[in-house]
Amino acid sequence: MKKVVVIGGGFAGALAARKLENENFSVTLIDTKDHFEFTPGILRAIVEPGHIKEIQVLHRHYLKKTKIILGEVIDVSDKNVLVKISGKKKHVRFDYLVISSGSGYDPPIKEKNLVISSRTDILKKSYEKILVAKNILIIGGGIVGTELAAEIATHYKNKNVTIVHSEPYLMERQNEKTRKYAENFLKKRGVKIVFNENAKKIGGRNYVTDKGTKIRTDLAFLCTGIRPNFEFMKRNFPYILDEKNHVKVNSFLQIEGHGNIFAAGDITAIHEEKLAQNAEKQGRIVARNIINLEKGRNLKEYELNPRVMAISLGKWDGILAYKNMAVTGIIPGILKTLIEFRTMFRYKF
Repeated sequence: MKKVVVIGGGFAGALAARKLENENFSVTLIDTKDHFEFTPGILRAIVEPGHIKEIQVLHRHYLKKTKIILGEVIDVSDKNVLVKISGKKKHVRFDYLVISSGSGYDPPIKEKNLVISSRTDILKKSYEKILVAKNILIIGGGIVGTELAAEIATHYKNKNVTIVHSEPYLMERQNEKTRKYAENFLKKRGVKIVFNENAKKIGGRNYVTDKGTKIRTDLAFLCTGIRPNFEFMKRNFPYILDEKNHVKVNSFLQIEGHGNIFAAGDITAIHEEKLAQNAEKQGRIVARNIINLEKGRNLKEYELNPRVMAISLGKWDGILAYKNMAVTGIIPGILKTLIEFRTMFRYKF
C-alpha cells in the first residue's frame, strides 16, 4: 500500500486526506493542531465565543483510517518528512507528499501548536478584551480587517472602532461596488477609516502612522495579510519558492522535478485570492491526480477561474462579489452562514 503524507490539516489538506484514505492508500496527516477549523468563522467567534464550537472538529473525528501526527514539520527531502514531536525528531517516509501547510496570520485569527481546548480559551480571552475595550484599532483594511470591523460594529454600539489601511480603498482587489458598499456600511455604524497610512505601536496603548496621525487604543488587531508556512522547504527545495516564499507548482499542482510531490492551498504561488473554496478545489485535484498516477490515467489540470466571493458584514449583511458585479444585503449574509454550515456538516457527520 502506497504511503501518502499530508502536511497541514486546513481546507486543502483535510479534504485531500479524507479522499485518499478511502482509495487504498496509507495516509498520514501531520498538523500542528489537533483539529480542522473553518477559519472564515473565527471573526464571528471573536465576538460570539460560543460560535467556536460550530467551526471546529477534531481530525480524528472525520479521518477514520488516517494516522494523525501532532507535530511540526521542520524539513522535507525526496522521500522523507522530518517532524518534531514533543521535542523529539522523527522521519516519516512517503511515496506521495501533499504540501498544504497553509499560511500564518497574527493572533487570534490564526494560531499554531494548539489543541482544541487551548484555541477555545484564546478566543474567549479576545472576546473578554473586546467587552472592556472602549477604543479598538484594526490595522489593515483587507477582507479580514473589514469583516472584523463589521462584526464588532454590529455586535456592540458603544465601541470606537478605527481602521488604518495603507491603500486608498478597503479590500482594494475587489470591484468598486463591493468596496463602496463595505465602506459605507462601516461608516454608517461609526467606524472611522484612515486610508493611505501605515500604523505602528510606539509604546503602551499608543500608535502613530507614517503621516503623523496619533491613535490611542485599548485593543489592537493586526490584519495585514497572510504569510506562507514555508520554512521546512528552505533547505532542500529553495528553488520552488517564489519571491514571496510561496511554492511554485505546475498546472497539475506538482512541484518542479518531482511528480510525486504536490502542493495545495494558501502555500501555493498560484495568482488568485487565497480562499477556502480555492484551497478545497486544489485539495480535490491533488487527491484525484495521486489516484490517477497510481492507475495510469491522465492527470487533471487545476483551472484558474473567477469565483464568487462571499464577504460577511456582521451576521445579517454581506456582499457576493463576482468579477465587476456585487450583490449586497441580507441574502449574502445568510449565504455566508450556510456555506459555513455546509462545510462543517461535511466533517462532523
